[in-house]
Amino acid sequence: MDKTSMLPSRRAMLAMLAAAPLGGCLGAGSKPSFTAQAGGAESLAAQPVLHVVTTRKMAQGGVKSPFLDASRGGLSYMRADLKAPDRSLLGKVNALVEDDFAVRRVEPVAGAPAQGFAEALRGKDTLLFVHGFNMTFERAALDATALSAGIGFAGNTALYSWASKGALLDYGYDRESALLARDPLADVLAASLQDEFASRVHLIAHSMGTLVTLEALRTYRDRFGDKGMENLGALVLAAPDVDADVFKSALERIGAARSKMTVITATNDRALDISSRLAGNARVGALPREALEGTGVRVLDATEFASGLIRHDAFVANADVRAAIKRAIERA
Repeated sequence: MDKTSMLPSRRAMLAMLAAAPLGGCLGAGSKPSFTAQAGGAESLAAQPVLHVVTTRKMAQGGVKSPFLDASRGGLSYMRADLKAPDRSLLGKVNALVEDDFAVRRVEPVAGAPAQGFAEALRGKDTLLFVHGFNMTFERAALDATALSAGIGFAGNTALYSWASKGALLDYGYDRESALLARDPLADVLAASLQDEFASRVHLIAHSMGTLVTLEALRTYRDRFGDKGMENLGALVLAAPDVDADVFKSALERIGAARSKMTVITATNDRALDISSRLAGNARVGALPREALEGTGVRVLDATEFASGLIRHDAFVANADVRAAIKRAIERA
């Protein structure tokens, strides 16, 4: 019997995962188990705004959930007003069962989206987070703010949100949405990195969001070479859901960005194990460190830090991995 016939079908594999309580980009957005460092929490609390560049369409007028849906649209720049955590004694008790930051409303900003975003970032460094597969806008916003607060980031916190359906069985739709989102992200990077008053932009991508990011950087290099790359800070790819051969090819096409890259892998990442089986080739985020030797990028093997059923969200859930991201930013 053909060995492949003994494997469950793609849909059956995803259905098995859907029956389990998942975390990270494959799940329902479980709350990271950490206490935010003061610097990042105070920064967001003092100015509770999440800068959002997105290819999603607005829903509910941006005043109630879902603020943005899974419909694909053109690039937009929006500002999400956040509910900051309550630091009172009662607030600390409530924080045991509630997320630290929540979206209050989302307001579109008029004008050219990429340029407006770049102008809003002036004066402070920016952490720009690109989410992965199976993420609603609100869950992606939670990851962005949790990561920023967790590493004590004192600057702008921003999210690039592409049109994921936020549903486990819609991998195909999400992958196509990710590919559609690569050119708009390249436009965002061009405006931000080449702005005459630009500060550093630290780019953190997770899972399928790493595909969007690599493709955007390839497009950027094709258009502009290494122009503006001095303003790119850290480039962190966490649990990349990218074909290993595609990844190595992309490294040859992204120029100076390659030297700024840190890749976070975990050989026990079950989400990427499923993705590898479905795609028929290994995913970069599930490779051991030695498999990436000679590529010229920094590699953090987070296998011992990955926890939970799926082991796919160590970048935000584990303090040691967050500390490594913080060091990458400081090094930049």
